[in-house]
Amino acid sequence: MIRRFSSLMALAVALAALPAVAEQAAPASAPAAAPTVAQADAFVAAVEEEFAKLSVDVARISWVNATYITEDTDALAAAAGGRYTERAVQVANEAARYRSLPGLSADTRRKLDLIIGGITLPAPTRPGAAEELSTLFTRMGSSYGKGRGTLNGKPINGSDIEATMGEERDPAKLKEMWVSWHDNVGAPMRADYLAATKLTNEGAAGLGFKNAGALWRSGYDMPPDQFAAMTDKLWAEVEPLYKALHTYVRWKLNEKYGDAVQSKTGPIRADLLGNMWGQEWGNIYDVVAPPGTGDLGYDIGDLLKAKQYDPVKMVRTGEGFYSSLGFAPLPETFWARSQIVKPLDREVICHASAWDVDNVDDLRIKMCTKVNSDDFITIHHELGHNYYQRAYNKQPFLYKNGANDGFHEAIGDFVALSITPDYLVKINLLDPARVPAADKDIGLLLRQAMDKIAFLPFGLLIDKWRWQVFSGEIAPVQLQAGWDKLRLQYQGIVPPVPRDESKFDAGAKYHVAAGVPYTRYFLARILQFQFYEAACKQAGWKGPLHRCSFYGDKQVGSRLDAMMKMGQSKPWPDALQAFTGTREMSGKSMMAYFAPLKKWLDEQNKGKPSGW
Repeated sequence: MIRRFSSLMALAVALAALPAVAEQAAPASAPAAAPTVAQADAFVAAVEEEFAKLSVDVARISWVNATYITEDTDALAAAAGGRYTERAVQVANEAARYRSLPGLSADTRRKLDLIIGGITLPAPTRPGAAEELSTLFTRMGSSYGKGRGTLNGKPINGSDIEATMGEERDPAKLKEMWVSWHDNVGAPMRADYLAATKLTNEGAAGLGFKNAGALWRSGYDMPPDQFAAMTDKLWAEVEPLYKALHTYVRWKLNEKYGDAVQSKTGPIRADLLGNMWGQEWGNIYDVVAPPGTGDLGYDIGDLLKAKQYDPVKMVRTGEGFYSSLGFAPLPETFWARSQIVKPLDREVICHASAWDVDNVDDLRIKMCTKVNSDDFITIHHELGHNYYQRAYNKQPFLYKNGANDGFHEAIGDFVALSITPDYLVKINLLDPARVPAADKDIGLLLRQAMDKIAFLPFGLLIDKWRWQVFSGEIAPVQLQAGWDKLRLQYQGIVPPVPRDESKFDAGAKYHVAAGVPYTRYFLARILQFQFYEAACKQAGWKGPLHRCSFYGDKQVGSRLDAMMKMGQSKPWPDALQAFTGTREMSGKSMMAYFAPLKKWLDEQNKGKPSGW
């Protein structure tokens, strides 16, 4: 996840952890007379100057709040967040007066659109509303960070319970962890979430949007309804692969646990999938691995431990990948200021994030790193944000952002796809004699699919649920039912125990508690395979796509850098074309990558019921 403070959008996304900022002189306000093009240009310039200054203080103290959760830092964040949001909404309303002026330059028009549509959590303009909204999201975010579940009746924090969900195989213990986390973390914030939704909708209406969902869908260089249709189209392209994987995994879970725990038909029990949210299933690869071809012969976590890696060395290795592409090393301040491991003396938000504090080179990551495969991959992902942030640091303030938010997530993900056996050999983690032979390819692909493919419906439904809550399609008295319905419809999973409207399972996911849009992660899953296929072609790779590693290829790095340097200065199709040669997002690259697995899954699933 990215935490960047170089745009209005980013600042608003970070609302749950905003720091105290001094009141600033207002930039040029819209005049009473009919505005002119020159005044619009001056207004945009003033906004960029103001928020460029604000963002540095915002980022610094927001970092303190995220890495040192106390009542004091929460209170400072809430109060200052209210002041910031109030100012950002004022600016957006002023920008709306200039938006329809004839004769605006393309640059000014684009920046006005970014100012208006870039506020993720807009507050109403009435007095006190901004601070109220800030307080709600600060409280929910901090509540999540301090959340506890139980295991064997004893409290267990969020970082540890997430790791244990991936290791435990006793269904009773899995159920206890799942239920306790969702009950303890999600349910208490239900009332706050409803209040925040009402305020956010009111703020979005003030900016001219039907509701906050329409506002969220407006940031993709196309009308909101067209964007929603595009996500449905992308899902339709990859859904057959997900359903094939679901059928196979359900069969394997039934083999392990029996009918009393997991039926041969219907949905999968959510707590059996190795992840608190059932969003990625790679942690139960040992349960589903096919005989003979399933044993890859190595586990990255075991390799790291055998080579005596610690969390810092893991991050150094991730940096080394980007250096091999020709990128400059991370600044020394990165190592001095990042939170790489969980502090022992205080509460922090462990959810991994990448930070750009000064819009130039004060780059950081915040993680509670453990020496395992998941965190090794996450490091490569988070560093992708940092290198993207640095690439566009010479753009004007409003363009210091990804081409769209999916791009920002996809950069690190497509680099992580290059963590192949060949790469592990090159960095001396894997002995060449242990590189899996070609007959292990199905195992390699299945292991990837358990994370990459399994995630797709979850990545889509989080915001579908929020869009429907914002629009009223899901009523306030149906928050839990609406959540369960979408989880069943898209993922084909059900909770291990019945849920009712006293619960709020959506809130047990960080991005819901913190008000962070989620469709970016769905887009990133699609985009990363387009980026990866393009990079492998540029590198001249001739073998199976899933075996490709472009580690060390500076031509790929040069083209990647050129795309990243564009920031948000052009519509995202321009950036996509700069690196891949195409202007359309498509699931075809993902389907090509997994084509051998799809064929194999179809053979394994013959005679077995599909769907739920």
